Amino acid sequence: MRLRLTLLFCAALCASLVRADGERAGQFDYYVLALSWSPTWCTIEGDARDAAQCEQDHGWILHGLWPQYHRGWPSFCPTAQRPPSRAMTRDMADIMGSSGLAWYQWKKHGRCTNLPAASYYDLSRQAYDMIKRPEVFRKLTKPVKLPASVVEDAFLKANPTLKRNMITITCRDRHIQEVRICLSKDLAPTPCGRDTIKDCTLKNATFTPIR
Repeated sequence: MRLRLTLLFCAALCASLVRADGERAGQFDYYVLALSWSPTWCTIEGDARDAAQCEQDHGWILHGLWPQYHRGWPSFCPTAQRPPSRAMTRDMADIMGSSGLAWYQWKKHGRCTNLPAASYYDLSRQAYDMIKRPEVFRKLTKPVKLPASVVEDAFLKANPTLKRNMITITCRDRHIQEVRICLSKDLAPTPCGRDTIKDCTLKNATFTPIR
């Protein structure tokens, strides 16, 4: 009996250790392309850090390209792929705001694709470039209050292949935060899962202009 209990304990411990390492890389259903409005992040968080990103005229930056399940998502997956070089992460700063964000996105999400780091960044840039970001938001000269649905409408108009069940808008501290777009593994627009399609419902969210 003691031997059996010991074996059961070891099995449970080993199982928990496997789970702690993250899910299996390469096994997911679709991507979420997260586009963050840089002025919002700077107002809420970046300015207090003296972040270099906030000294640039960034608008919609690439927060990340996230592997997603139909319910839930993998993260920090073990992989045999080598991590990106400093040059790789530095080269992503033009659309991600900083090399630090590029590195973290690889560590948390990119590893779960089971792609080489260079391929993951190439795919992320391809996804970022294929979505048209409405120019109207870059033309704002002062903060405005607007329904979050206005931002969604603008993206739908600029990207006719998108449908409402493929895009969601998030808010943070009553500010417009992100646009998240669901894409298939070959980057075709696809319906979002139930846990992804959670729109911000604010009618008077703050939209901060580029400085």
